[in-house]
Amino acid sequence: MFKRLFTVMAVVAFCTAVPAALAATAANVNPRQAAALLKERADIYLLDVRTLQEYRQAHLADSNLIPIDQIERRLAEIPRNRPILVYCAVGSRSAQVFSYLARRGYPEVYNLDGGIVAWAQHGYPVSR
Repeated sequence: MFKRLFTVMAVVAFCTAVPAALAATAANVNPRQAAALLKERADIYLLDVRTLQEYRQAHLADSNLIPIDQIERRLAEIPRNRPILVYCAVGSRSAQVFSYLARRGYPEVYNLDGGIVAWAQHGYPVSR
């Protein structure tokens, strides 16, 4: 009886711990939090998922452009051993890619909530 109870408790603990651990590494961040991440973590892979035309107008320095419609076929270009910060114009496309990468097992993924528009509105620099 106690053996079964212990086994059930162990399975329940494992099943609740795994999603909690994953949730801690996949998060929406505001521009202030994103700036802090970029300052603290030199290894962040900055992923812009907008179009080439949007990227040419303005982008975050050192970002890598992979438009959202190319993510699946270019997935191998996105490193698994580095944290990923995804952004777009206002956060809707990047939220989709952020979710996709998290489901694909990327261990540390962040979405810039509000995108490059919110980033610029908060006074952070953009490259042209």
